[in-house]
Amino acid sequence: MRMVDIIIKKREGKELTRDEIHFFVKGYTEGSIPDYQASAFTMAVLFKGMNKKEIGILTDEMLHSGETIDLSSIAGVKVDKHSTGGVGDKTSLVLGPLVAACGVKLAKMSGRGLGHTGGTLDKIESIPGTSIAIERDRFIKQVNDIGIAIIGQTGELVPADKKLYALRDVTGTVESIPLIASSIMSKKLASGSDTILLDVKFGSGAFMKTLDNARVLARTMVDIGDELHRDTRAILTDMNEPLGLAIGNNLEVKEAIATLNGQGPADLVELCTKAGATMLLQAKRVSTFEEGVKLITEKIESKEGLDKLAAMVEAQGGNKEYIYHPELFPVSKNIVEVRSSRDGFVSEINALEIGEAAMKLGAGRATKEDVIDPTAGIILAKKVGDKVAKGDLLCTVYTNVEKFEDILKEIEESFKLSEKEVTTHSIIYEIVQ
Repeated sequence: MRMVDIIIKKREGKELTRDEIHFFVKGYTEGSIPDYQASAFTMAVLFKGMNKKEIGILTDEMLHSGETIDLSSIAGVKVDKHSTGGVGDKTSLVLGPLVAACGVKLAKMSGRGLGHTGGTLDKIESIPGTSIAIERDRFIKQVNDIGIAIIGQTGELVPADKKLYALRDVTGTVESIPLIASSIMSKKLASGSDTILLDVKFGSGAFMKTLDNARVLARTMVDIGDELHRDTRAILTDMNEPLGLAIGNNLEVKEAIATLNGQGPADLVELCTKAGATMLLQAKRVSTFEEGVKLITEKIESKEGLDKLAAMVEAQGGNKEYIYHPELFPVSKNIVEVRSSRDGFVSEINALEIGEAAMKLGAGRATKEDVIDPTAGIILAKKVGDKVAKGDLLCTVYTNVEKFEDILKEIEESFKLSEKEVTTHSIIYEIVQ
């Protein structure tokens, strides 16, 4: 078998066999297939696509390119969720503890943020003392004991994806749906959970800019789960404005704490409640969606979700007092208000522009080597649909950088105002299953 023949076959739009896909994944992972042939292959996939069967095989071969995690020693159904990334997305810090409080086990491996999207691990590490580097046996014991653990991904999981992801980034093939879907799902499936909920975001602050493209990606990933016998569902959520009010690491942790205290912003509460209900259905903890919503809501009102977050922080070496007393978190030395220069109704808060501004303030990474300032970020005072008068507070900026005047201007310009009232809608557009 020759790689050039596989490239030509896919270039002509023909269906690849398992043997051919196995040959590519194994050869590229081990180094016998060079980057230039892998680049030609990914470009052929970008232009010609893959059918459902091929994508399922590619995902399966990738997930078995390294070690997989066996969670069978954790009692009960193990659930996981994955977000395709967004601005202000602290969902895991709210949703995970709530699901665990309902008696369902969440064993989650997360990633770091890069660019304008924040990473769950960076947010967890902004809680003093909390570690995301936990070895396997301790990870499993923690989930068994308290029902939840969120840690960093192990280096041995899906090595094929690490190589392919880096290659796609420099060859203009990042947006290929089969390659995106197999990348995400190979990591999720290798992590060993019984069910997967995907939060597929679309809009200015998301990787998928349109609802239609997000729908195709969600359907493709759910099909992969079906093909590989894992209960996989997806929710399509709006990322045309930041999620919640807080953008930035410890600012988002504090908003997660407020939400678990029953004081969260409406869009974040809606997302976590409905996503939580779906996860409880997947775990067969409830028999209807409405029952799931009711149970999640009860865990907010009783503060049991908050207690689970505190228990997770303590188990991972952190100081749980920060969860019960968020005023203990350090704050930036520069706290600056951004006010509106005119009247109107907020028609858009460009999430990409806000996310990039937060990154420049110190809340994100432009490169993998950048050091994050856990105190930096933005707290919105207005959301889409809100009425604004000249001089009203739009947001508050937190930073330790010395020169930020240009960033403040960028932030104000990310708020688009309309003379007419603006209609708002639910953050969740669809549930794909």
